[in-house]
Amino acid sequence: MRSLYSFKLNYRRPQIRVKLVIGLENLDFQVGLALNSLYMELIIKPTEACNFKCTFCSSTQISSAKNKVLAKSKILQFLEKYPYTSTIIVNGGDPLMVTPQYYFEILDYIRQKKLKTQLSLTTNLWAFFKNSNLWTELFLQPEVSVCTSFNYGNTRRITENIIYTEEMFWNVSNLFLEKVGYRPDFISVINDDNCQTAIDNVRLAQKMDVVCKLNYAMASGEQKRPFLLSSIYKIYLEIYNLGLADWEFNTQQMIKRIRKQETVCPQNRTCGENIRCLQPDEDYYSCGSFADDKDFAIDFEAEMKSIAPISPFNADAEIKFLKTECLSCPMFDICNGCHKTIKDLKNSNLVDAHCVQMKSISSKIIQLQGAHDLTC
Repeated sequence: MRSLYSFKLNYRRPQIRVKLVIGLENLDFQVGLALNSLYMELIIKPTEACNFKCTFCSSTQISSAKNKVLAKSKILQFLEKYPYTSTIIVNGGDPLMVTPQYYFEILDYIRQKKLKTQLSLTTNLWAFFKNSNLWTELFLQPEVSVCTSFNYGNTRRITENIIYTEEMFWNVSNLFLEKVGYRPDFISVINDDNCQTAIDNVRLAQKMDVVCKLNYAMASGEQKRPFLLSSIYKIYLEIYNLGLADWEFNTQQMIKRIRKQETVCPQNRTCGENIRCLQPDEDYYSCGSFADDKDFAIDFEAEMKSIAPISPFNADAEIKFLKTECLSCPMFDICNGCHKTIKDLKNSNLVDAHCVQMKSISSKIIQLQGAHDLTC
């Protein structure tokens, strides 16, 4: 299957030697654990504007104005600071609410500086469907990959009254295949309103021969209540038992996590070291989900001048784990893999409800440590 740039932060951290001149002293640093974080992933949200009206949207309050657009100069400044950035993940809003030229200028800089940075857009592709000629050239660039979005139910909407249907999604996917040469993988956001059709999305991915990513809804923007973490893991477990793990990314991540293998968001507690997010107002974070809440901001200019990245989460014990009992629980890595989820469950008084249900399925998840029938 094709590499899922929009899904995973797939990189190798180089060992770099950096020489710093401070006063009269030359300090030679072996860049191991300390400066490995120079190898970054950057999320950009160029605009809050969107041509959909999804009921679960988490990014409806990220900008002072809907038409505000993130200055490209900030992106280039980031790349100058972190030239080993492997991927710029673009979401929003919808990435296609700015012009293709916005992205071509970023690509020009990447090429001029001979960077290996990839540009990965997560978009509903509706603007492409309406005017494919405008976007096809960009999507054909070797540094660019595209992921899209779909889920069954009535939560993903073009307008308040028009549901984005499977037929529409097929039409968009078929046009993309015709113009760009592959079907894009897709993300489905799962909440209490559509969870009964969650696995239908995976069966659709299987039919399309792509991979979907079932993301649980977090409590941001229009989504006031998070989807229970243990409920999404119950769904992932069912996906595995049905033999559908090859077509669902987070089920694969669950298996890797329980086996102590390297995983990515939202199963990566070290995200504060290697992920950054820039929003339309130029505010700066280490987490795209906390950025939706404008929480745990980082001083952009201070980090650009700093030798090492600024760690935003170290001082807040409340987002370290759900409760003290977690520290001795074999499910610690699963339940406490995401700082934002920890905060959401605590703020919504859902920690105990999550814990009770997770204990009912934990033994089945733990058994996956020894499973040998995985291809993911």
